[in-house]
Amino acid sequence: MTVDQAFDFSGLYGRYAPGVYRYALFLCGDRTQAEDITSETFVRVWGARDRVELPTVRTYLLAIARNVFLQGLRHRRRSVELDDAISDPAPRPDASHEVASELERTMSLLAMLPEVDRTALLLRADEELGYDEIAAILGITPVAARVKVHRARARLAAIRRESRP
Repeated sequence: MTVDQAFDFSGLYGRYAPGVYRYALFLCGDRTQAEDITSETFVRVWGARDRVELPTVRTYLLAIARNVFLQGLRHRRRSVELDDAISDPAPRPDASHEVASELERTMSLLAMLPEVDRTALLLRADEELGYDEIAAILGITPVAARVKVHRARARLAAIRRESRP
């Protein structure tokens, strides 16, 4: 059964968009870029809705989001950085300064991991995907996915210990 036969596109978007956005935000660390990745993901699903199978729709969406993110990385060389004096008018998602600084620190430490390791770890920890689903997204075997997650956790812990003041 395809997505189109089971329920309408707005239902698909309403159910999966928050998770895709959260995953994209963890990948890129930028709200605006995460919104763009999420939008592009659903545009691509709309174009291929007759080929999407319901049992794998979440995995399919996350794989598309990762591919959109990677395409953005390839094109980033042509972009120019904005002035740091321009501030984000949106309120921070957390109220506590301590939580914000810890999240910021974790995001910067995650950025030190290779992209594929970071993706594997985020898919497991944040999206709570199984190793089979992670393997499908990354195009590797489930055993390799398990190893990648384990090594990414170990490397992140080592980086955390090394970077303590």
